[in-house]
Amino acid sequence: MKASRSVKLAVVALAVAAFSAPSAFAAVTITAGGSSFDQPILDSCKVAWQTKTGNTFTYTKSDSGTGQKNQDAGIFDSNFSDGTYTPAKASVLQIPIVMAPVAVIFNLPGKKDLYLSQKTLSDIFAGVVTKWNDPEVQADNSGTVNVTRTIQLPNGDTKTTVKATPRYYTLPNQPIKIVARADSSGTTKNFLNMFTTLYPSVWTKPLGKVYTSVFPGSVNGAGNIGRIQTAAGSTGVSSLLQKTPYSIGYAETSYATGTLRTAFVGNANGDFVAPTAGATAAFVGSATIKNGGYVFDYATKTSGAYPLGVVSYVLVDSALSGANAAAMTDFIKYVLSAECATSAGAKAGGFAQITGSVLDYNNSLIAKLPTK
Repeated sequence: MKASRSVKLAVVALAVAAFSAPSAFAAVTITAGGSSFDQPILDSCKVAWQTKTGNTFTYTKSDSGTGQKNQDAGIFDSNFSDGTYTPAKASVLQIPIVMAPVAVIFNLPGKKDLYLSQKTLSDIFAGVVTKWNDPEVQADNSGTVNVTRTIQLPNGDTKTTVKATPRYYTLPNQPIKIVARADSSGTTKNFLNMFTTLYPSVWTKPLGKVYTSVFPGSVNGAGNIGRIQTAAGSTGVSSLLQKTPYSIGYAETSYATGTLRTAFVGNANGDFVAPTAGATAAFVGSATIKNGGYVFDYATKTSGAYPLGVVSYVLVDSALSGANAAAMTDFIKYVLSAECATSAGAKAGGFAQITGSVLDYNNSLIAKLPTK
């Protein structure tokens, strides 16, 4: 099944119609946990939902691996994961609910934009390129390049404009310090998936959720001790990046605050693209859907596609019933709504709204969940 290109940032009445009426039960508190990738949009959207329904939503962020384990153990009313898995119970549904970019975040002096091709990114995080002024990095930041910008049109489609942009970043003669996730992270797995897919001769270890287990060499090898550091969760990565000059890492765009900035990432079309909602939608639109999960095309030549888009899933047991289950159904519908997609937290994180055929697919799964 080809993923529709209408999986794009849009504010449409269809999603508004997907709202359910508030539950007939008395106000309840529902709980969820897992992926830290989803936390910004969930915390942003819960406020209006709580006001509308009188219910309360509490999210305990950790990581995707914990979310999957908690779901199998029956912990929380639902859990969130940045990838699909095989649940312990056949009644557990995995609904693609959040779509956003993984940003490449860096801490370098100056205010010039940083451009990194897919291969250069791979070589940096594989430990092949270890200095900022390496010729490979310098080549990405010299001369003129096409920088794309994807915007939303009134009909909900996206339009990409291309601008020839000069690159003239004089990069420092300093070691590149890598900051990666220490925990079992769906964000890490999605980030590394591009490298293991495009450059299997370099990334020879099995794809996993822990950066240090997929890293091609030894993180404790000569030249890597102290140069490669890890931290728990996106908050930990952001905090360590802030404290570490000449560092680079990955997290949601909302974590690029203070001295931190996000890089433009090259795609197979030759564009360099910022991590935005529209660019993520263009990338996800080139994916295929297999067994309810996304298979991304990292070699897509779709203009304006940001090649580090992620789709995250809510894990929910359709066999549950009662007030909490009905409230969770209502909250899931709200997160998929236009109102949630245009909230401040959604915009800050580059979250795009799921629409079109994938929203139809989601609604077919949601129809299996209790509403009362």
